[in-house]
Amino acid sequence: MSLTDPAFIKQLDALNLLARRVLKGSLQADRRTERRGTGITFADYAQYQFGDDYRAIDWKIYARTEELLIKLFEVEEDTTVYLLLDCSRSMGGKLDYAKRLAAALGYIGLNGLDRVVVHGMADQLTTIVDSVRGRGQAFRFLRSLEEADVYGEDTDFSACVRSFEARTRKRGVVLVVSDFFFREGYEEGLKLLQWRGHDVFCLQTMAQDDLKCPWLGDLEIECVESGQKERITVREREAKRYEEAVERWNEGLRTECAKRGDGEYDIGCSF
Repeated sequence: MSLTDPAFIKQLDALNLLARRVLKGSLQADRRTERRGTGITFADYAQYQFGDDYRAIDWKIYARTEELLIKLFEVEEDTTVYLLLDCSRSMGGKLDYAKRLAAALGYIGLNGLDRVVVHGMADQLTTIVDSVRGRGQAFRFLRSLEEADVYGEDTDFSACVRSFEARTRKRGVVLVVSDFFFREGYEEGLKLLQWRGHDVFCLQTMAQDDLKCPWLGDLEIECVESGQKERITVREREAKRYEEAVERWNEGLRTECAKRGDGEYDIGCSF
């Protein structure tokens, strides 16, 4: 199904409505910043200093105490949602599902007046959707996301994260959508994102063939990313070892997510 198909957009609208109901009451609090300025929510008092706006002086307190205090208010800021979408060739048929997942998350962000940015990950970082904000940008966002395709000859998550940080000035919510089968691992990239102060969520998309080895016998296998070929013999023992290795890998990802930031990381699998 196309990401700009009216039927899919109708599904996104229903999902967005559900998300707003679930999150109602917490969204405004999440947007509040520690900075103080002019706003609508009272935060605190401060001593009047030369150069402060005299209109912020609380004259009622001055009448009682002869002390010049100004009112401080919480400033509300929009959140930036960064989607890091794995577009490496190993995603294959999983990319369509990953794009639908990214579309749903970005659509909710745009309807909540957040800024949304989408980057593709493979052997290098590419920009799929530059910074967009507001429901009016939803079609542009979906169309650009739909046009994204696999690329590259490898998946270097750490290098992509370093490139992402080099071009990103504002902290935000980072949603990593991938199968997380990174040859060099995922730990370094996740550590760097946490160190920069982002709220990070890992969403793992996998196919059934990722979990079980469907082949037995003498085979010639080819890496979908590098094109490297190798002849192997797969018996029941090797197939079981493969499945156990995938299970350990995914359990390691769950553990890595759980220990970083008291819930800032999450993981979800889809088949």
